[in-house]
Amino acid sequence: MDGLGQAREVSLRIIDNVKRVIVGKNEAIELGVIALMCRGHALIEDVPGVGKTMLARSLARSIGCSFKRIQFTPDLLPTDVTGVSIYNQKNGEFEFRPGPVISQIVLADEINRATPKTQSALLECMEERQITADGVTHIMPRPFMVLATQNPIEYEGTFPLPEAQLDRFLLRITLGYPTPQEEIVIMENQQMTHPIETLKSVATEEDVIRVQDQIRAIYIDNLIKQYIVALTEASRKHPDVALGGSPRTSLGLFRACQALALIRGRDYVVPEDIKELAEPIMAHRIIVSPGTRMRGVDSQKVAAEVLESVPVPGARPRGWLRG
Repeated sequence: MDGLGQAREVSLRIIDNVKRVIVGKNEAIELGVIALMCRGHALIEDVPGVGKTMLARSLARSIGCSFKRIQFTPDLLPTDVTGVSIYNQKNGEFEFRPGPVISQIVLADEINRATPKTQSALLECMEERQITADGVTHIMPRPFMVLATQNPIEYEGTFPLPEAQLDRFLLRITLGYPTPQEEIVIMENQQMTHPIETLKSVATEEDVIRVQDQIRAIYIDNLIKQYIVALTEASRKHPDVALGGSPRTSLGLFRACQALALIRGRDYVVPEDIKELAEPIMAHRIIVSPGTRMRGVDSQKVAAEVLESVPVPGARPRGWLRG
C-alpha cells in the first residue's frame, strides 16, 4: 500500500471510530476529520444538547493525542488559557506555568461565552502554532488542533466571535437534531454506559502527522484552482455582503478539498469536492450587511447563492452574477 493509501486507511479508521459515539452525523464527522488532516481548526456551532462537545471528545480519543478542555465563561482570563509566569522563591526566578491551550487537541467549550479579550488569546496559537508570554515564545506540539463549540449568537450571555478569529477556523460544523430513529439508537447506546467511555484510540500522533503531510500530494488542476478563487471573489462582490472571504478562505478550500479527495479514494480533486466543502468553509467567514440580516438572510444562504452563481469549469453561470 502506497503512502496515499495508508493515509486514507488511517482517515477512514478515525471516521468509523467516531461514528461509534456520534449517531447519524456522518457529514459532521467527516468535516472534523478533514480539519484535522489539514492542520486546521473547527468551529462546532449548534443548539445545546446535540453532541458538539461529544464530537470533539470522540475525535480526540480516536487519535491518541494529549487533550485539554477549556470551559469558556465570562470571567475567564487570557492567562487562564495561555498560561502565566509565577515567581519561584527558591531560585528567585519567574517560571512559566503553561495553560491548557498547550496541548495537541484543545476543546474550547462554549467559546462565545467568554469576553472578546479572552477569545483573542487563541489567535496567535491558532495561526502561528505558538504563544508568547513575557516575551518568550512557546511552540505548540504537533499535531495541534482547536475544536471550539459555540451556541447560536442569538442566545443570551454570548459574545460574537470577532471576524479575525472566525477567519482562523478552517470550517464550521453544524449537527442539527437527530431523526426520531437516531434518537432511539442514542438512548439504546447509552442504556448501560456512554460509548465515549469505551472508545479506544485507532491512530497515533505519528499517523496523524503522516496523513497531514500526505494529503499535500493530492493533485489539483489549474482550472480547479481558478474555480476556488472565483468562489472567494464572488463572495466579496455579493450585494448582500459587508465582508467576503479572505485569501485564507481560498487556501482553506484548496487544502480541504485535497483531504476530501483522499477520503473518497482519489489522488486528484474534482469540482464536486469544492461544491461539497464550499459552504462549511465559506459561510462563517461571510459577514452580511445589517440590512440583509434584518431581511432574515444569513451567511449560509449567501454562500449557497455564491456557489450557484459561479460556474464550474466547463459550465455556464447562473444566478445574480449573470450579466
